[in-house]
Amino acid sequence: MNSHGIPVASDEDEAHGAPNDPKLKNKVSYRQPLFIRHRDPARGRADIPPGGARSWTTRKAGRGRRVDQWQLINPSFSFSGATRCGGAKGTGTLAKRFRGESHHKVDGKGRVSIPATFRRVLEASDPNWETGKNPELVIVYGDHRRSYLECYTMQAIDELDEKIDRLPRGSNERKMLQKLFQGQSLPTSVDETGRLVLTAKLRQKIGLEDEAFFIAAGDTFQIWKPETYEQEELARTEAWLDELPDDVDPLIYLDGVGGG
Repeated sequence: MNSHGIPVASDEDEAHGAPNDPKLKNKVSYRQPLFIRHRDPARGRADIPPGGARSWTTRKAGRGRRVDQWQLINPSFSFSGATRCGGAKGTGTLAKRFRGESHHKVDGKGRVSIPATFRRVLEASDPNWETGKNPELVIVYGDHRRSYLECYTMQAIDELDEKIDRLPRGSNERKMLQKLFQGQSLPTSVDETGRLVLTAKLRQKIGLEDEAFFIAAGDTFQIWKPETYEQEELARTEAWLDELPDDVDPLIYLDGVGGG
């Protein structure tokens, strides 16, 4: 008994899972069980978030031999660096959208640097990515009508594949989309220096030479030959804007979209 007259099992009794004294049978012990009081040192790392999953082992159990475990649902918490679950670097918010445009040199082996902000989105949208690894992506080059390379995050291409899979098996629409987005595509990854290696086939497909133009497109980004972009896409955008009345803001097209 303790100083308050409450029966307490000894360490030796607890280690065997039950008190030896019959008087202590079915009694509530106000003393923490042994497996809770001795924390596994392997779980004391800084990468375990506050309130996250924790486990303990008994004094006699070696590291990695979990005897008992409890888990608490993670509350919201801040973190630093992109996480494999989709956290944007340094914020704790999701990074699912590419933004911006830039020109980059292409060397003789087809290597081209990816904008740093684009790399963060690739990392955050790759469920297998973790610090020290290279994020993966899928480059869709498509048929003869596509004059650019479209780069999908792993999350974006998975969502697209799921939609294609929902089409009736054997339907012409499913076959065509499988060919365009699964057949005419290339899985790849960013290298250790933050660059993409564009194969000769990809470069020839869009006529890419010594410079590439990157532009964000939501959850994908596009790689163009700069001259082609100006002649085709930029000209198309300017023509569309010129058709709008001078006092019309293009944002009016978002009115009512998604309940906004």
